[in-house]
Amino acid sequence: MQTEIKFAGFGGQGILLSAKLLAYAAMKQGSFVAWIPSYGPEMRGGTAYCTVVISDKLIGSPIIKNPTHLVAMNRPSLEKFANDVKPGGIVFINSSLIPVRSNRTDVDELAVPVNEVAIKAGSVRAANIVALSAFAARSKLVDLDLLKQCVKDEFAAKAKIIPLNMEAFDQGVKLAAN
Repeated sequence: MQTEIKFAGFGGQGILLSAKLLAYAAMKQGSFVAWIPSYGPEMRGGTAYCTVVISDKLIGSPIIKNPTHLVAMNRPSLEKFANDVKPGGIVFINSSLIPVRSNRTDVDELAVPVNEVAIKAGSVRAANIVALSAFAARSKLVDLDLLKQCVKDEFAAKAKIIPLNMEAFDQGVKLAAN
């Protein structure tokens, strides 16, 4: 089975990192994975998106027009990509920055105030980890303990921010259950 996830938002929101962490966890579980980033030349502040393809078979093409799921971290991303999501998929919305919904009745919509949750955890810079863990908990695409370890490994060189990211991760998982 093949699943495609599009992570989208402003440059600087950790879009590519979130997608990379999900891809690593899926790879460590034994899945075939493709990770395709896309961002404008302005990077920070410009639009950034990344597609992750996870499959139990070889991946024929990493280019996806209609992803299974969307993680939208800003309103332009929701407006641009929400209608492309396949029916039955998940549309994750960062409700801190997106005051509207997808208006889709054929998807599982998960709205989480990731910025506020990250600030309570210690820094708004962990918003992408809140979003990643909430999406992963809802989608059940990867083992959460494995994903959490991938987050720890990613920040191993910056050990003092690991507790912040672990708190952000745990809070995201809790919010996915609501």
